[in-house]
Amino acid sequence: MKRLDDYIGIVDDSLIQEIRSRAEHLQDARIVQVNSTYMGGGVAEILSSLIPLLNDIGLRCGWRILHGTPDFFAITKKFHNGLQGEAVELSEQEKEIFLQTNQNYATYTHLTHDAVIIHDPQPMPLVMLYPQIQPWIWRCHIDLSSPNEMIWNFLKPFTEHYNKVVVSKEDYIPPDLKTPTTIIHPVIDPLALKNREMTPEETDAILTSFNVPLDKPFITQISRFDKWKDPDGVLDIFREVKKDVDCRLVLCGNMATDDPEGLQIYERVKTRVEREFPPDDITLITIANHELVNALQRRSNVIIQKSLREGFGLTVTEALWKGTPVIASRVGGIVLQIKNGYTGYLIEPTDVSEFAEHAKELLADPVKAREMGAAGKEFVRQHFLLPQLVLDEIKMLNKLLPDKKFGPT
Repeated sequence: MKRLDDYIGIVDDSLIQEIRSRAEHLQDARIVQVNSTYMGGGVAEILSSLIPLLNDIGLRCGWRILHGTPDFFAITKKFHNGLQGEAVELSEQEKEIFLQTNQNYATYTHLTHDAVIIHDPQPMPLVMLYPQIQPWIWRCHIDLSSPNEMIWNFLKPFTEHYNKVVVSKEDYIPPDLKTPTTIIHPVIDPLALKNREMTPEETDAILTSFNVPLDKPFITQISRFDKWKDPDGVLDIFREVKKDVDCRLVLCGNMATDDPEGLQIYERVKTRVEREFPPDDITLITIANHELVNALQRRSNVIIQKSLREGFGLTVTEALWKGTPVIASRVGGIVLQIKNGYTGYLIEPTDVSEFAEHAKELLADPVKAREMGAAGKEFVRQHFLLPQLVLDEIKMLNKLLPDKKFGPT
């Protein structure tokens, strides 16, 4: 199991010391985190790294997964799309399936901890299904800046039963949200398989084993096959770059278990690639392999993130940490990570030509690409690595549990 001391030399010593100091009050505090998937997507990755460190510094932190049917996840995908502004419809039957799934889960999952942290909309109603004897926190990783009114009006009443709502960015706080809020940025774990150091020889061997061609420079986007990640827009960018630079494109995306739309979008993209582009120009990958993602982010000449909406964009964080230059949409939490022209480029999401021009620039100027990548890596080191999230959660829990005495039960 990873320990906080493993991060000495990666983050500043003062951060490690502050974590240990602030954690003293929370020794033996029983904390539980609840989300809807154990793999696929940033939330599961964050929890798999965060929880061992919270336990290492003396808390007793557990992790629960809400179980749902394909129908349930199709409904909660509507929530995700609607909260990001898409026009969606929600029937009374769908509302009932959503509520009943949470009711069923509550009958065999006991949440009697000192604090409960619920992630995203899927488990939101659980707060109403248990006696309110401890603080409940709703951690929303989605951009709430302009939600679909019908979806938000359905979900908003649940927020009023929480003691705290946590979002990734200040302008994600809806003006009609009554619950106290706080801002906590997502992070990456520099010691995870996806982010660990690799030699160039190891990187090339991994990519070769997955049949990624290495004979030309290549551009990569790594993200779920999701309409909000705009894979079609990435294809348009590549078409423009290819006119002037002989290069390749890799689209790599896993299939999150709580995202039923992913396969449909992948098949549509695959059909377009086969119809419009020469063989071998574009590699499509759907394998959820963290070392493959690591190698792609290190070996790519340029990383693109052409999101139309984005809660935070941890794939951007990951790529910056590898010292690879990133060209990304000026949306959501991405703008917190990229200082335009210094740690990467921020582009309006609809501006295909500007994406392409900056990609061609970086492909033609490897010195500038290395300088930009180095600046991005240092910025992530200072702001978006796992120990910072540990500190932020401890600060929040200390405020919510100021006088609580903890101990074995």
